[in-house]
Amino acid sequence: MISKKMEKALNKQINLELYSAYIYAAMAADFDAKNLPGFAQWMKAQTQEEVAHAMKFYGYVNEAGGRVVLDAIEKPPASYASPLKAFEASLKHERVVTKSIYHLVDLAKEESDHATSVFLQWYVAEQVEEEAHADAILQRLKMVGEAGHGILMIDRELGQRQSAPAPGGEED
Repeated sequence: MISKKMEKALNKQINLELYSAYIYAAMAADFDAKNLPGFAQWMKAQTQEEVAHAMKFYGYVNEAGGRVVLDAIEKPPASYASPLKAFEASLKHERVVTKSIYHLVDLAKEESDHATSVFLQWYVAEQVEEEAHADAILQRLKMVGEAGHGILMIDRELGQRQSAPAPGGEED
């Protein structure tokens, strides 16, 4: 059974993961409006991944004897000046999520909550991947600058991304 303090922290993380999904859905909508379907597809896949992350936390809280309590989700920004600005915001947000996961790990250690500590290790590794992907795209966007042909090449490549399997191996 998780403590009330851990339950509250995990519920806060569920909210953050769902807010992440909102951010990426808003970015997808902005890219769709700007006729950048590849960027939009990448963000739609990212949205689904973030919802899967939230639901994995949701399941864990229930399995660990806690109570999931959902809170309001903050409204995300509706548009970005460029794909570069969107990916700068994405990387910045992923670093916030990483910091939050690390806080949960610290809390689990503080409470000697070994089960939660083990559960969180997947997220620690996942955040390394999340930051690396956002940063790789960001660096390529910096290389091409505002050059239309470069943006269109990246757009075409990002459109290849499919939704990732949900945690646990099932398809979304």
